[in-house]
This record gives sequence, structure tokens and C-alpha cells, in this order.
Amino acid sequence: MACGNLMKLSEDVEICIFIRLPVKSLMRFKSISKTLYVLIGSTTFANLHLIHATITKYELILLKRSTKEQSEEFKNVLSFISNISDDGFIPLQPDLNVPHLTNDYGSLFHHLIGPCHGLIAITDSAVTVLINPATRHYRQVPPCPFGCPKGYHRTVEGVGFGFVSILNDYKVVRLSDVFWDPPYGYAEGRDSKVDVYELSSDSWRELEPVEVPPIYYLSCSEMIYKEGVHWFASKEKVVILCFDIGTEIFRNMNIPDAFYSIRQSRYGLLVLNECLASICYNDPGCAIDPTQDFLHIWIMKEYGVSESWIKKYTIRSLNVESPLSFWKDQFLLVESKTGQLIYYDVNSDEWKELGLQGYRTSLRVIVYTESISSIHSGREHATQVQRF
Repeated sequence: MACGNLMKLSEDVEICIFIRLPVKSLMRFKSISKTLYVLIGSTTFANLHLIHATITKYELILLKRSTKEQSEEFKNVLSFISNISDDGFIPLQPDLNVPHLTNDYGSLFHHLIGPCHGLIAITDSAVTVLINPATRHYRQVPPCPFGCPKGYHRTVEGVGFGFVSILNDYKVVRLSDVFWDPPYGYAEGRDSKVDVYELSSDSWRELEPVEVPPIYYLSCSEMIYKEGVHWFASKEKVVILCFDIGTEIFRNMNIPDAFYSIRQSRYGLLVLNECLASICYNDPGCAIDPTQDFLHIWIMKEYGVSESWIKKYTIRSLNVESPLSFWKDQFLLVESKTGQLIYYDVNSDEWKELGLQGYRTSLRVIVYTESISSIHSGREHATQVQRF
């Protein structure tokens, strides 16, 4: 066998071995030699490692929660969970403080979005931070430079984050409502503005004006699925608003018809069995007959086809403030009305507590797999990649 073929074989064997290693080990190997630094730091290797982690379904949990420190000040932390047991959760690493975001009552409206090709976004609408939870690298997205004319008021109603595989690039999208704000009286009129940030160019741009229905805020939304960001929106009725992060086109999808007949309800978006899932549950602020307190979970068998919704589970609710995420297609992670992280096991039909507490309505969860994907460092005077 020729020397060149032997070298190629050796490199292939190395890759087959390294893609099976956890990110913490890979980070150490990068410092051993320049060859390994280049290999492990390459986009090709990062893609192979992520594919292997996704196939093996080694799923981890990232939890964001807030605790009240003073009268109007909150501490925002990220908790990393590797597994759960009868005694509670098993931490992957110590908690980390959330950088850059608000620490007042706005902390209750933070969102986690992702995972998108190894990265996760955390945002308070005004500020967005990209995080790789495995490498512990993060970077603040530069502020959007677009405001509104004098006499008008602009509010950010939704933020999305996604990865465009054909471009090998990450994007952040920001949906805003712009109103005429007269000196006296109420704001009038409504125009939609859509801004897109591209990580590769480290720049924002405005999209052409487009009519977007008003965002219907719910804590379990702003979800990425199949390169589409999803929110709930209000038209004549509540719909799912989808923004294709690649084509930058909006479209609407109906929620299951059965949801409209359930009074005093709220909705959530999840991923279950690799399908888009929608959940309907009773409004935690309303008095509910306990015998009628259920969670209804439906999955969309054919993505984008509203007629393909089918009922998956009807679960007796237990003190639910908001659904958060599904983990391993078996455990429904939920925030209780007291701010605790609890879960429902669809196999055993049991509710259990995990021993993690936050201020009520502050909990957010992302289920992710480890990735060595890097965060683009931006231009010379841009915000820089940092490490927790």
C-alpha cells in the first residue's frame, strides 16, 4: 500500500475515533498538536461529530431559571443536566450566570432558542447571546442598528434563531411592530418590520415590508424546527406563524381544530418523535375544575400540512404553569405553578419533581446534543467570542 494511502487511512481512523469522544476530551486533544488542532477545529469534523451525537441520541438538558435577589433584581443562571434518577437530576457541570441580559422583571421573559447546529440563542428581545453549551463559548450578537422615525414607537414582538445548511450560516430574525405614537392619546396604526442578522457577515439587514400577523406571546414558543422559526400569532384565530430561515418567507399553519373548543386554554410548541408537536393546556391563571385539567398533545405527521395533526397523548395535569420540552421522547419537562422543574413520564404515567426551583414563569429548557461547532468571531471591532 502506498505511503499516501496509509496516511489517508490513518486520518480516517483518527476521525472515526474522535467523533465518538465528548467535547471536553476533544478540547484537550486540540492542544496536543497542530495537526489535531486543525483536524478537530475543521467544519467537516464538527459536522461529523454533530451527526454522530445526533444519531446516538445522547441528549442533554439546558435549563435557564431566575431567582429573586433583591426587590426588583434577579439572578439568571444556566443549569446543565446530564440525566435524571429517582433522587432528582444529575448535573453535567456547575451552574453558570447568564451574561449580558436584563436582570429585572424582564428576566421572566427570556427565551432559549435552538439547538441549531450545535448552538443555542438566549434572548431578552433587546439582546441576544449565542452559546455553545458544550465548549462554553458565547458571543453577544451586535445590536440591531434599525430604529424607527421620530413620532413612532417600535416594540420587538419575537426573536428567532436558526441555521441554514445550504449556506453553512446562522441567522437571527427579529419581528417588530411599529406604531405612530402621538403626543396625546393612544398609539395608532401598526406596521411590521423584520430584521435579519447573519453570523458570517456579522451584519443586520432589513427585509422588504411584509404583513405579519400580531405575535401571540406564549412562553413555550419561538421554536426552531426544520430550518423554520415558529411562533403563535393572532388572526381571526390563533395560528402558528412560521418563518423559513433560508428562504426568508412567512407562512401560517393551523393548530389542531380540537384546541379551539377548549376554553381558557394556552398553547405550546415542542418536538416529539421528530415531529412538530403542539400542546394545549389550561390557563394557569384561571380557576379550573380538577376533573377537567388535562394536557392535550398532538403531533403533525406531515410537516406543514394542517390536516395531518393527530392526537398523541391526553395527560392528567398536575399544577402546570407551562410546558417546556420533551426529553428522549419519554419525559415531558414542565414548570409547575410554584416555579419547580417537574416531569411526566409517558411510559410510567407518573409525575416527579427534579429538585430545581426558579421564580415562577422564569424557567426555560432546551434539549441538545454536544457539539464542537464554533461561533464566528466577527469583524475587528465587533463583539468577541468569550468563554464562561
